[in-house]
Amino acid sequence: MLLIFLAGAAAQQHHDPSRFLSGQKDEQSQKIERSPTVAVLDFGDSKLGRQSSDKLSTNLRQQTGLVVLDRDQVRAAARGAGYAGVISLSLSEARELGAALGCDFFILGDAQTLRRSPSTGPVYFESYASIFLVSARTGRLIRWERPDNRAATAAAAEQALLAELSVGNININPAYTISIHRAQEDERGKRELTTAEQVPVIEAAPDDDKSAAAEGLRLPRPYRRLIPPYPDSAAVAEVEAVVDVLVDLDAEGEVTRVEVERWAGFGLDEATVETVRRLHFFPAKRNGVAIPIRVLLRYNFRKPPK
Repeated sequence: MLLIFLAGAAAQQHHDPSRFLSGQKDEQSQKIERSPTVAVLDFGDSKLGRQSSDKLSTNLRQQTGLVVLDRDQVRAAARGAGYAGVISLSLSEARELGAALGCDFFILGDAQTLRRSPSTGPVYFESYASIFLVSARTGRLIRWERPDNRAATAAAAEQALLAELSVGNININPAYTISIHRAQEDERGKRELTTAEQVPVIEAAPDDDKSAAAEGLRLPRPYRRLIPPYPDSAAVAEVEAVVDVLVDLDAEGEVTRVEVERWAGFGLDEATVETVRRLHFFPAKRNGVAIPIRVLLRYNFRKPPK
């Protein structure tokens, strides 16, 4: 990675007041940051999916400090990008979608009503919305939640869900704005850190042992394999998903960095990262010499049998 540092100097010309005042205006304008733009995609093709995302979009429009993009334009841009309603994305897929939408952050999700027949008790209906807030610049999942409502009829459950997403909800109103501004501060801090420090480039491992052997490379192997727990938050939603993580290993086989490359939400990302940080590896070796390396680990989550 080549980092280019640009430095400039400007001398104040005290004999030219207009130039000095112009400089002050430039500094003031730089301090005024534009409001972040947010795109809200439909939560599926169903009527409930469109209604849920419409309610949330209208809610967000009432927030100060956010600019919510036109819903019809967002739909057209999503179709043009070939988006098919997937709610688990890799970082590159999320960045590409964000670029097509032309926003700073976007919200995608899924909303459905399900008929439940418990082993004990009467039949009921559950209406839920799985909601994901994503940074278009980094592709990272910033926030997720799954409001759900239960009632004796489908209509009543859906009405309760839409009311929860509507303007005036004290829980949703500030939550997304706070999450967006926190994400902006975090991303800004990481950019400054990257600029200030030289980030070491670590070799990425080949896809398979055969390719590695052709390069004189022996891939790292874990001392023992650990399986991430299936969290209760995923069990409630009966989620099945894939989580990919990029893992940096030093020359001793110790984990130095973990980054989620494909996120899934529902607590699965956090469970995966926590588990990977506990792993220890026999180090990678090239021609018999231990080296640091970056590997991609994939975890497939399936809902446990009932």
